[in-house]
Amino acid sequence: MAITFTQGVLIAIWAMIAGLDCWLQAFYIFRPIIVCTITGLILGNLRLGVIAGSLTELAFAGLTPAGGTQPPNTVLCGIMTVVIAAMNNISPTTAIGLSLPFAMLMQYILLFFYSTFSLFLSKFDKYAEEGNAKAFKRLNYIPLIIVTVSFGIVAFLSAYAAQGPMKVLVNSMPHWLTHGFELAGGMLPAVGFAMLLKVMLKSRYLSYLILGFVMASMIPFSNVLPVALVGVVFAMIEFYHNRDQAKLETKILNDQRNSAGGMDDGI
Repeated sequence: MAITFTQGVLIAIWAMIAGLDCWLQAFYIFRPIIVCTITGLILGNLRLGVIAGSLTELAFAGLTPAGGTQPPNTVLCGIMTVVIAAMNNISPTTAIGLSLPFAMLMQYILLFFYSTFSLFLSKFDKYAEEGNAKAFKRLNYIPLIIVTVSFGIVAFLSAYAAQGPMKVLVNSMPHWLTHGFELAGGMLPAVGFAMLLKVMLKSRYLSYLILGFVMASMIPFSNVLPVALVGVVFAMIEFYHNRDQAKLETKILNDQRNSAGGMDDGI
């Protein structure tokens, strides 16, 4: 399919909204599961957006901006995964591998902004010393506007303006190369989930991981909803158990304090 000018503009607007949220990390609508779904809706293929979003979300599960570090950008990766898959009629797993250069491009642009925006610090210091709150507030909007517009421009150029050369490039790739991208894209969700487990996995939760793996991999289901519901059940059990345990520990601690206070009064 060919992306129309209207769709290109809508994608650019959506990239600006999600990109601003990615910079501020306020509502987390910049996550691939949302970015891909909305992009698929814009392109008239919601099913593709949801599938691409689930795969890309897993690929980026363990990659989160922290401090001055910036992983490949989730917004551009999500948008271009859906765009490339829809435009070239290829699988989302193949499109993930092809969308990574766009994600890395936005990553370097944001890193460039991290460096150049330090030029505003002297102005912030000046306005703070003068007590000029209005000018201080206005200056905060300049980086936000620059970042937001940059997301829109890059998304529009990548999704609409460059669709011709991109289509020629993808169609000219030999089968072994596109198959390689498909294999790499299929591995990325596993790698992303493994990175997440490396940080979050604890021995007490290992039994849940093994049970979920057995259910998802060895029991035939038409979809993963039963596994998700079982996961919700275990999460609720763990939540209420921890809450009751905390209440019990607090009660014991209060009883010990009261007993100690009573002994002091008696003495």
